[in-house]
Amino acid sequence: MIASPSLSVTFGDVQAARDRILPYIHRTPVLTSRLIDEQAGARVFFKCEIFQKVGAFKARGAFSRLTLLSPKERSRGVVAFSSGNHAQAVALAARELSLRATIVMPTDAPASKIAATRGYGAQVVLYDRIGGESREEIGRRIAEEEGAVLVPPFDDDAVIAGQGTLALEFLEDVPDLEIVVTPCSGGGLLSGTAVAAKGVNPEIRLWGVEPEAGDDMKRSLEAGRIIEVPLPATIADALQTTRPAERTFAIVRALTEGILTVSDLELQRAMALLASRMKLVVEPGGAAAFAALLHGKVPDAAGRRIGIVLSGGNVDPERFRTLISDLG
Repeated sequence: MIASPSLSVTFGDVQAARDRILPYIHRTPVLTSRLIDEQAGARVFFKCEIFQKVGAFKARGAFSRLTLLSPKERSRGVVAFSSGNHAQAVALAARELSLRATIVMPTDAPASKIAATRGYGAQVVLYDRIGGESREEIGRRIAEEEGAVLVPPFDDDAVIAGQGTLALEFLEDVPDLEIVVTPCSGGGLLSGTAVAAKGVNPEIRLWGVEPEAGDDMKRSLEAGRIIEVPLPATIADALQTTRPAERTFAIVRALTEGILTVSDLELQRAMALLASRMKLVVEPGGAAAFAALLHGKVPDAAGRRIGIVLSGGNVDPERFRTLISDLG
């Protein structure tokens, strides 16, 4: 890890975010499984953000950002871009705070996520990411035309601080965690978790997990600079970013042990085990951290007390059935 005195998000920012969002979010449970402990050779604790509002941790970051808006900004509404979970989170937060929301989503996003975003009252603008359209450009254009506030999915300090609130809860419930592992997309969850966890216990170790096909954060850390990858071909639709943000890259580089990767098949196996042994429905990206532990990829895990973040559970029922049945 590389020490850095100038990270954009502090432990105090996470604590402040927690105070702001407390009326709006769930305190999610921590669950355990004796069988999984035996298979992993460790004591494993699952932070179940699948039970968060909108079914994912993203509600934390959305409420954290939107509760900071000034009265003038609130009157102009918000714009966000996302493949699904951030979209739903911003739509819900906007509805709860009586704001107008426009969400830019890819045409190939899961139908359930598009429907849920519309169900929360947001206007959805679809774009073709396979064809090369840029969600960032579309979002910025709408924000400029409407005078709305742009709320990025991870490249925002208030969003990162909001995501970190889950780690405050986690370490209150299990104070002696030695390792925490989270999925990693653009790095907002891992960054916020790292800031919060290190603020509570500087000795704790943190790992992020990406799909093998979308290892932009891993490549960036190895290169010492931001690396962009093609749109990842993975079942983990929540982890299909092509590059981290400068701010998330800096935090991950400074505070974590690094990034691990998992295959789609390993994600499916993790989903199937969580479903069969713990009766939990976890989407592919949400199972990434557990997939890494299950397949022996977390260094020095044997005998440790390990926190696993199950970050989301938004998956179409038929797709879930297919994924956990078709294991090759």
